[in-house]
Amino acid sequence: MPRQNKLKRPPIVNVQQTVFLFSIKDPPANLMLLDRLLVMAERNHLDCVICFNKVDLVKREEVAPLADIYKKIGYQVILTSALKGEGIEEVRESLKDKISVIAGPSGSGKSALLNRVEEGLKLKVGPISAKTRRGKQTTRHIELLSLSFGGLVADSPGFSQVEILDFNKEELPFYFPEIAREGEKCKFKGCLHEHEPSCGVKEGVHRGDIAVSRYRHYLTFLREIKEEERRY
Repeated sequence: MPRQNKLKRPPIVNVQQTVFLFSIKDPPANLMLLDRLLVMAERNHLDCVICFNKVDLVKREEVAPLADIYKKIGYQVILTSALKGEGIEEVRESLKDKISVIAGPSGSGKSALLNRVEEGLKLKVGPISAKTRRGKQTTRHIELLSLSFGGLVADSPGFSQVEILDFNKEELPFYFPEIAREGEKCKFKGCLHEHEPSCGVKEGVHRGDIAVSRYRHYLTFLREIKEEERRY
């Protein structure tokens, strides 16, 4: 079939949405990795759902500020506990009648969550390391699973790193929705929101309309792209 979209991590094509699953604790959420994955999804024009799993391990007031960062941007955020069954119905609703891929680090609970979402899957679930408090990879390949309530979802192996972003620096601001919005207020056309004066994005960070973590990650990705461009 023609390739309408393509993700490198996880390697899959022609999905409608990505569900990025990150645990709040054991292991803690890696927001740098989450933002990198969101950029890749935005570039492929994919809908994104963010699940913060294992919420039973922390107090709700610890989760709310993290969830609010992404809700404010416009992403759907679901707080889940595969162990306790929290948020499962909301996940089912987000997957219904769509072709989705669930992705995230090892140990975040992807297989455990899918076992809750679709009874009878019996996907293998691995323990968390007592020493590192991180997961070990139990899913070895990408498998497209049929859902009884409608839709398909691909389970995928966990990972902790994603390759350098392979597009030019001028594109990057458009893959951060909130930076793209505030960037319309910049004085200079083609502003990269780094050192330029009268920058609407930097003003947005100062006002609190753009999360500091998101802006820092944007600058990190921008530096990576510039370094890659200098190599060629």
